[in-house]
Amino acid sequence: MGYKRFEEYNLKVTDEIKGSYNTILNELGEDPGREGLQKTPERAAKAMQYLTQGYHQDAARILKSAMFKEGYNDMVVVKDIELYSLCEHHMLPFFGKAHVAYIPDGQIVGLSKIPRVVDVFARRLQVQERLTHDILECINNTLKPQGVAVVIEAAHMCMMMRGIQKQNSVTTTSGFRGVFEKVETRTEFLRLIGSDLS
Repeated sequence: MGYKRFEEYNLKVTDEIKGSYNTILNELGEDPGREGLQKTPERAAKAMQYLTQGYHQDAARILKSAMFKEGYNDMVVVKDIELYSLCEHHMLPFFGKAHVAYIPDGQIVGLSKIPRVVDVFARRLQVQERLTHDILECINNTLKPQGVAVVIEAAHMCMMMRGIQKQNSVTTTSGFRGVFEKVETRTEFLRLIGSDLS
């Protein structure tokens, strides 16, 4: 009755990661055998595999699966794409929004594929700068549009929970290819992602 979510995990990998988390809990001075922690190593092992599933996904293939010939040659913008990733320096989350635009050159792509491309690269150990570049280059090299633009705005838990402990800082990264390297096109894109069209 109703919807049931199904997740599949490699049992060997899950057991190995689970053992590592068991060791970590011991080293931190915790008792992995106490009631609240008995299933934590397995849960953490599965969570980490889920959060890094992008290593086993091909973003270019996802785009190629939904490319269509079309004469449309104006800007296509998908903004406010939620993203969640793990900083490779501390393995703490960073999260925010990606804004992606492209101008077709004979081919368009199914709109849902752009957020999927964002997810593929976000579900890896990342730095925001490389994440921006990965999304940009994948769309540019696969779709071969007249131009592509990516802006990411994110908050980093490694800055909020530890170290500098700044709670309200947001990091913005951007990348532009093709016609978006022209000031007018880039300005239009930045205006569109900053406006509320509702």
